[in-house]
Amino acid sequence: MTDKIIIFDTTLRDGEQSPGYSMNTDEKMYLASQLEKLRVDVLEAGFPSASEGDFEAVQMIAKKIRGIEVAALARTSKHDIDAAWGAIKEAANPRIHVFIATSDIHLKHKLRMDRNQVINKTLEAVKYSKQFTDNVEFSAEDGSRTDRDFLCRVFEAAISAGATTVNLPDTVGYAIPREFAELVAYVKAHTPNIGKAILSLHCHNDLGLATANSLAGINAGARQVEVTVNGIGERAGNTSLEEIVMTLHTRRNYLPYFTTINTKEIYPSSHLLAMITGISVQPNKAIVGANAFAHEAGIHQDGVLKHKTTYEIMEPATIGLETSRLVMGKHSGRHAFRDRLSELGYDLSESEIDQLFKKFKDLADKKKEIADEDLEVLVAEELLRVPDIYKLKYLNVISGTTTVPAATVQLEIKGKKVEQKAEFGVGPIDATYNTIARLTGTKSRLLRFSIDSLTGGTDAQGGVTVRLEEEGVQTIGKGADPDIIIASAKAYINGLNRLEHLKRRRSRQN
Repeated sequence: MTDKIIIFDTTLRDGEQSPGYSMNTDEKMYLASQLEKLRVDVLEAGFPSASEGDFEAVQMIAKKIRGIEVAALARTSKHDIDAAWGAIKEAANPRIHVFIATSDIHLKHKLRMDRNQVINKTLEAVKYSKQFTDNVEFSAEDGSRTDRDFLCRVFEAAISAGATTVNLPDTVGYAIPREFAELVAYVKAHTPNIGKAILSLHCHNDLGLATANSLAGINAGARQVEVTVNGIGERAGNTSLEEIVMTLHTRRNYLPYFTTINTKEIYPSSHLLAMITGISVQPNKAIVGANAFAHEAGIHQDGVLKHKTTYEIMEPATIGLETSRLVMGKHSGRHAFRDRLSELGYDLSESEIDQLFKKFKDLADKKKEIADEDLEVLVAEELLRVPDIYKLKYLNVISGTTTVPAATVQLEIKGKKVEQKAEFGVGPIDATYNTIARLTGTKSRLLRFSIDSLTGGTDAQGGVTVRLEEEGVQTIGKGADPDIIIASAKAYINGLNRLEHLKRRRSRQN
């Protein structure tokens, strides 16, 4: 008999906690809608008690996403559980996910509790959660380093209190596949009421074994796996959604399990996450990396030309990576424009389409052909941004081998036009940034600066990502334009707007 593996996606919770992947509410909504198209079984939307912003984002997602379960994370406290339920109570199928650490290391150094206290907290939290919903998951944080018999006792208590899913995390990515499989098998054999709940896994990738450990655990009896798109997550990341799904899809002869994931939405989901966060997928990333279906060696090229299966174990189309791309231009109509955005995963309102279509026509006058990547840049530039305090109105840069680089910039700051002339720098981008910093009066530090060619050709869209820090707050800024200096200015200004947004939010919370 073939068993279904439940795909629990935590990109918006655990994934977003990783450095550089913070998202605002609108960005989370776009990604949540794409995850619904991907047909994950459970979408963990966030940790509502962490902040007001996280609560609002989870609440909005719960109201909109109807086709899949929406989960919210909570510690074993009534305050956290109340916040979790307050955020997801309007979901079509809500799940409360409570957790507490169970390893002796965490009990001694973090919780300062004994084992009986952990058991009691588990019982209280699950019972309290059951007052709101029958769909309750319990996680034993640092489960892979927990005493096996105590782990079974905790799971038994959680299930007796009403948990329908119990999750075994390898929180610090310490396990190896054989060891982890033995632990899963032990839990299955020594937890008396385990048959009343789904056993879940949550693996981290500190030793590069998250996917291998998850597959070993599935073979040993687990039936839910917690994953993230592109494997993002704290430290080295989480189990990669695309790796688990496509391994089960490709190796059915050895792994007799299935998922209900729409595999053709894997690549669009990966690409959307990269566009939202501004962090590109590493080229050699399994399944979704730029080199995953690329062949350079002569022997490989010869083999693929003769028969693709010589060096390809998956069809690119299976994950939604088409070999041909629709190219649009200045003669394309609004209908085709809307349909293509929908195919790319964007569920937009008519007013948003109107806003983007005007920008699309402006870009089409500059470029002969508009590729999918250009359209995604438009969405990122126009819709996935916080309210603008600073807007770029004019930029002129002088630079050359015999000229000291200088920039003149005009900004709109809170509705008022302000201009700064002839600020200098070691290069044109440095001069531009110095001018913008002087105009805005900001003291942010530039921690990272990267440039990518988002499309092909000499008129390619250049994408710039910056990481800024000010007053202990870090954020990214993104910008794109055929002119890389303008793209750099847009990225810097986008980052400054995000910083102001985050500082205001922190001030409200304080």
